[in-house]
Amino acid sequence: MSRIAAAFEALQQAGRRALVPYVTAGFPYADITPALMHGMVEAGADVIELGVPFSDPMADGPVIQRAGEAALALGVGMKQVLAIVAEFRRNDDRTPVVLMGYANPVERYDGVHGKGAFIRDAAAAGVDGLLVVDYPPEECEDFAAALKAKNIDLIFLLAPTSTDERMAQVGRVATGYVYYVSLKGVTGAGHLDTEAVGRMIPRIRRHVSVPVGVGFGIRDAATAQAVGAAADAVVIGTRIIQLIEGQPRDAVVPLVREFLAGIRQALDALPPATARSAAGG
Repeated sequence: MSRIAAAFEALQQAGRRALVPYVTAGFPYADITPALMHGMVEAGADVIELGVPFSDPMADGPVIQRAGEAALALGVGMKQVLAIVAEFRRNDDRTPVVLMGYANPVERYDGVHGKGAFIRDAAAAGVDGLLVVDYPPEECEDFAAALKAKNIDLIFLLAPTSTDERMAQVGRVATGYVYYVSLKGVTGAGHLDTEAVGRMIPRIRRHVSVPVGVGFGIRDAATAQAVGAAADAVVIGTRIIQLIEGQPRDAVVPLVREFLAGIRQALDALPPATARSAAGG
């Protein structure tokens, strides 16, 4: 069983929702990310999504784009991202870490280090999941199998425009969890319609047996709680980047810890979710 599967199983048995914060690796300071990840765990994070900086992040809004550009300017690429995970693992062998990014850095890593090097080195570093925005499920079965052999889950996005056919394709390949993009558009855009999210998740669960996380547009405890009423996990990224952008080094971790502690409290105030989660796998 992967670390992600074990984490969700424990949460479901306790009737709790997963808190999944996102941060761009190497932002806002190249060497701060491991400490920030530990701070997230201390505040109640169950899974951490770590963004891999990339020069053309088509699904990301301006806030996360700026973070990626800043991290790249500091020399943070895939090699450094894997080193960040390895450093985090020295003191935390329990919290799952998911790399979120695009195909180019993954394929370039193999181009530089040899075929299969990314999966080998990601597993050695302690990566538990991979979400590649521009890898469609119908083209990923071999890649998913190679990841699974190293106990790494392949996670996919679903959107308000996803058809039943696409959900079924994702359901055949995805492990760990699926990430439902609650808005049409890029990260940080638009107004979150929590009622629409509540209607969509049961439809997703008809096709997908793994837990369903929801992200894009979750900015505070109230929206997190509204989404958590239906979802297995709440993903928060843009708001965290906004909080730490331009902050002095010693303020970054405390700011994020305080923000996530409020989200954790709001999620834990929801009624137990055991029956709902069991229905979703």
